[in-house]
Amino acid sequence: MTNLALEQFAKVIEKQLNRIEQMKSEKEFLDYSKLDKIIIGVCGGDGIGPAITKAAHGILEFLLCDDVKAGKVEFKVIDGLTIENRVKANKAIPDDVLEELKACHVILKGPTTTPRAGDPWPNIESANVAMRKELDLFANVRPVKVPEKGIDWTFFRENTEGGYAVGSMGVNVNDDLAIDFTITTQEGSERIARAAFDYAKKNGKTKVTAVTKANVIKTTDGKFLNACKKVAADYPEIDFDDWYIDIMTAKLIDEKRRTGFQVVVLPNLYGDIITDEAAEFQGGVGTAGSSNLGKRYAMFEAIHGSAPRMVAEGRDKYADPCSIIRASVMLLNHIGYSDKAQKLERALDICMYEEKKLVITGRDTGATSEEFAEYVMETIKNL
Repeated sequence: MTNLALEQFAKVIEKQLNRIEQMKSEKEFLDYSKLDKIIIGVCGGDGIGPAITKAAHGILEFLLCDDVKAGKVEFKVIDGLTIENRVKANKAIPDDVLEELKACHVILKGPTTTPRAGDPWPNIESANVAMRKELDLFANVRPVKVPEKGIDWTFFRENTEGGYAVGSMGVNVNDDLAIDFTITTQEGSERIARAAFDYAKKNGKTKVTAVTKANVIKTTDGKFLNACKKVAADYPEIDFDDWYIDIMTAKLIDEKRRTGFQVVVLPNLYGDIITDEAAEFQGGVGTAGSSNLGKRYAMFEAIHGSAPRMVAEGRDKYADPCSIIRASVMLLNHIGYSDKAQKLERALDICMYEEKKLVITGRDTGATSEEFAEYVMETIKNL
């Protein structure tokens, strides 16, 4: 068993060394303004995904209708990322679906089910993790804003490394010992740090905070923190500090301290956890969108799961679409439609927090996803 464990470790190392060479060969970010046509993939996923994605898709079609008619934008619906289809192919992303995804420039993606122990599905890899790796979507950007509380945070979570990078490649050495791996590379750490600092510089932010546990996890977290410090030296006009993940989770609820955070850059696992905590201040994970950015591709999604219980109870049509609509705001900004993004964001704020003519409850006591999307579109018309 020990030899098998060593062989598995060797495979992990070889794969990551190859990935580093690929990262070093990367070109600049895709310039959407130079494209004759932008192809937007709409991938509903499974669970409540199809219902909420359809709502967001309708809003995007409404906002971009003139550009669609002019041939400048094309929507491509991709239906094959369901748990049933993935299990049938025994892959996190079936080959034909991956080919369709790669034919797009940006993707609006609904939640997907990731099997866990005790589920009726085999233990296939998370479709999200697989998509981030396959499309090299290394920056997971999650904004959280609550003006009345002085909260205006943007989190840059490293998306392709850490424990998630090789989450399916751990080994059971014997009945008493199981080992997983966590990955940190210089290239990967520097590019997420630079993305965070670039964002801060372009958006008038004055501070970037790195979050690690480098005092204990000295090798991998230490490398991540040192990479952030190295990049910070190139941005002398931006203040840089660092916090440990445990105290950072506490300081987000410290009313005096939390208003000092602006842009936060974190390794994969810490970013996953702390952005869910942060979203609670805004009203929960159903209110927050997420972008996954690479140099060639970008994917935008809700940050919550597929809620299979809602589907089993026949309540999927009442699922809250606000998170994926927030992601649609980010998508529009990313491809250069900032004016339309601002309109959508303003309309969503009105519908969610101000007028509240329709309320989403997740049950038949509230509006459906489709009805709420129509409410948002009517609000846009009146802006």
